[in-house]
Amino acid sequence: MLAELFAVMAPVLSGAGLGFTWIRLGHPYPVEFVTRLVFNIGTPALVLASLAGAEIDAGTFGRTMLATALVILSMAAATFVVSRLLRRDWRVLLAPMMYPNTGNMGLPVVLYAFGSAGFAYGITVMVTVSLFQFTLGAIMASSSGNPLRTLVRTPTVYAILIALTLLLTETELPLWLANSVDLISGFTVPLMLITLGVSLASIQVKNLRSGIGFSLLRTPVAVLLAWGVGTLLGLPPLAHSILILQMSMPVAVFNYLFAQRARREPAYVASLVFCSTLLALIYLPVLLAVLM
Repeated sequence: MLAELFAVMAPVLSGAGLGFTWIRLGHPYPVEFVTRLVFNIGTPALVLASLAGAEIDAGTFGRTMLATALVILSMAAATFVVSRLLRRDWRVLLAPMMYPNTGNMGLPVVLYAFGSAGFAYGITVMVTVSLFQFTLGAIMASSSGNPLRTLVRTPTVYAILIALTLLLTETELPLWLANSVDLISGFTVPLMLITLGVSLASIQVKNLRSGIGFSLLRTPVAVLLAWGVGTLLGLPPLAHSILILQMSMPVAVFNYLFAQRARREPAYVASLVFCSTLLALIYLPVLLAVLM
């Protein structure tokens, strides 16, 4: 079991370690360009490549999206309790509670732990979290946010609609297109991991004790809520396990970027990202040992 867990975590540590070391050595890294590349081209291609050929029925896909949405909303409600315990403004903690790092950390862990069969569920959870984060999250960070405009300008939304159509009609992509999408999607996960390491190396961290305290509170709450919602909706065991795993991921780096935009204690949110990511290296192997 230890060898299997190490095989899962090693690619994550290697990819993030490359990004972290690259920045520490003083080399430049175009974070904005890579982020746009990943979200506008890589992620849509990854969604199509993973969902179009996935052995997942539309009903289970829909239930997994619903379960993810319910967990996100439940985490939002739990924010008010956590903010009282930590004596922090709930508006600062709301996004870190709601949006885990289901992308550049969650997807690689799911892929190496559960293979291609589980990866489709991992993509489903990540897509749902992203839809919330880049619509509701953008509104929270800016009073002038327009959710409809955000949705229309998000390529991943169109990839989801195409993938859903293919699932419902049991249609396969033409071979030339499937091969092209598969090739393009190949750079997404490695770049996600490298960018994660770059982001962690670039964040100035303060208030470590509070960051660790937040992580110790958020993780068990996320696990329990994901388990409860998945049980309530009767998710298949594989989808249920991946819902729990994805929602217990550390705080997403994008929360730090949104906190900077909204000017809501970005240094503190940076500590939440940093501490939760470090603690994930301890608790994820334990959680994987249970779920696998």
